Amino acid sequence: MSEPIIRYQDVCVSLQGLEILEGINFELNQGEFVYLIGKVGSGKTSFLKTIYGELEIQSGEAEVMGCNMRTIKQKHIPDLRRRLGIVFQDFQLLIDRTVTENLDFVLRATGWKDKQARVNRITEVLELVGMSTKGYKLPHQLSGGEQQRVSIARALAKRPKLLLCDEPTGALDTETSVQVMEILKNISKDRLIIMVTHNPELADEYSNRIIKLLDGEVISDSNPYTSEEKDDIPSDKHANKKKEKTSMSFFTALSLSFNNLLTKKGR
Repeated sequence: MSEPIIRYQDVCVSLQGLEILEGINFELNQGEFVYLIGKVGSGKTSFLKTIYGELEIQSGEAEVMGCNMRTIKQKHIPDLRRRLGIVFQDFQLLIDRTVTENLDFVLRATGWKDKQARVNRITEVLELVGMSTKGYKLPHQLSGGEQQRVSIARALAKRPKLLLCDEPTGALDTETSVQVMEILKNISKDRLIIMVTHNPELADEYSNRIIKLLDGEVISDSNPYTSEEKDDIPSDKHANKKKEKTSMSFFTALSLSFNNLLTKKGR
């Protein structure tokens, strides 16, 4: 089996004297589509920030795509970020550039010097997300769902092994949310996708792993470490923490639509 893309052992993170992540232990691997769920303030976004170096890890062991996140130097963090993709709830497209120009900007910024290679890659990812005929349009000429498809294409353009999705369906209607989830499911086969969400309704349908956080701790994991995988993890007060089996149901479209309307962007 290949090395995990993310490996955390007894990770703790504090901010201004307050512990916001405590005793985090898991490995996340290629081909997994991981739902990270929990209420506001549970630590979901903080966990994402530790992955791309926005939050410092004070104790424990943490590796992301071969990088030691405890010892990584600030000057090396931009290189790490160039190797992963991020999909935001609010799209964050450059409003004065076309779809094609948005993608080209990212490729040029990450070292794609050959123009024809960039053109080929842009064509490939726009086709993958069903936007091959919209390359000439500006973001304001697109629907919310179309903008999110472009955001996914932008994140995929540099061929990342790891894709972080921060509430990608939070601002979308039910039908569009399902379309976006289908795209993410299809592309998860050869990469790791971590999706942060307030709404667990689609988890059983699309994810193959669900991790639930509460007050900065993992309280359930539908595919946790096996005992063999845990052998080299130091024993502490979290090591014997009882894992409860996550049980998620696929709610009706009406329920999902209602929850999306209630979901707030801030966490």
